[in-house]
Amino acid sequence: MQTIQADNYPIYFNEKGYEALNLHLKENKYSNLFIIVDSNTNDLCLPTFLPYLETELTIEIIEFEAGEENKNIETCVQIWNVLTELGADRKSLVINVGGGVVTDLGGFVASTFKRGIDFINVPTTLLSMVDASVGGKNGVDLGNLKNQIGVFNLPAMVIVDTNYLETLPQNEMRSGLAEMLKHGLIFDKAYWEQFLDLKTIDFADFDELIHRSVAIKNEIVTLDPTEKNIRKSLNFGHTLGHAIESYFLENENKTTLLHGEAIAVGMILESYISLDKKLISEAEYKQIKTTIKSIFDDIVFNESDIEPILELLIHDKKNEYGSIQFALIEGIGKIKINQLVENELILEAFKDYKS
Repeated sequence: MQTIQADNYPIYFNEKGYEALNLHLKENKYSNLFIIVDSNTNDLCLPTFLPYLETELTIEIIEFEAGEENKNIETCVQIWNVLTELGADRKSLVINVGGGVVTDLGGFVASTFKRGIDFINVPTTLLSMVDASVGGKNGVDLGNLKNQIGVFNLPAMVIVDTNYLETLPQNEMRSGLAEMLKHGLIFDKAYWEQFLDLKTIDFADFDELIHRSVAIKNEIVTLDPTEKNIRKSLNFGHTLGHAIESYFLENENKTTLLHGEAIAVGMILESYISLDKKLISEAEYKQIKTTIKSIFDDIVFNESDIEPILELLIHDKKNEYGSIQFALIEGIGKIKINQLVENELILEAFKDYKS
């Protein structure tokens, strides 16, 4: 598959990535190499990754416990301390091997250690391949609030090796699929239509679908690296989706949702809002709702859940001057950003989701 040139860094696919990585290690005089993994990727992915490395550098593995609940500043402090103890300096390199939690947190750790050292992302989940590892956003959660602390900083490269997907359970694959569906809904109607019936997808060609999803995100990010304009389109489904994800994360009576599971609900809710604002047709809304519900299990919301979810919206990063800015779809494949939505309409959207 063709390499994608992102904003000042390349995104390589499969074998080409390791060739480029080893060339990069040869051409840059790094002092030492640190690989950040979580407990899952340490067991499942690191044994595949390490044999590809051709280097005489000292390699240190830094592992933290898997899970969104560990994507916080406390984990960063622990890793900064380990880097210091192991002699990391301004010429060290960090390679993040893992899903979105690892690439988000590892990128943030590298971007802030000694005011910034080089890092490379090797995403190992579908979600991190098509979303988290691309675009230069690095950060951690603040309590249950998603991605409140972070920076924009670019990796030296990204290596997307789809062989790692063989280690993923089905629910993690579905979680990544949510972001792929989003890319079609906001940018490419023909791409969205490829997912209308999953039974017709030839998964032998799934690499091409991943490549297209990465290309869509990269195209949007390149136009607007720091999210002042069109990059806000990537927030479709995330304004409500993040609030739902945060609520289920902090509530001990709820089963924690995967990111894509929460975003799937968010896309249905925000599509309903788009319908109410006459940005999409009834037929388009029905197609979106039916397609997403055919892939993802329904999430149960009680009446008592809705108000705390709405309260979490006020902490959303898209909150400007006390108002929540929604990105809504204006016909499938197009987007309308900076849309204000009243609470009554959000409540209607939840009612419709449950119907």
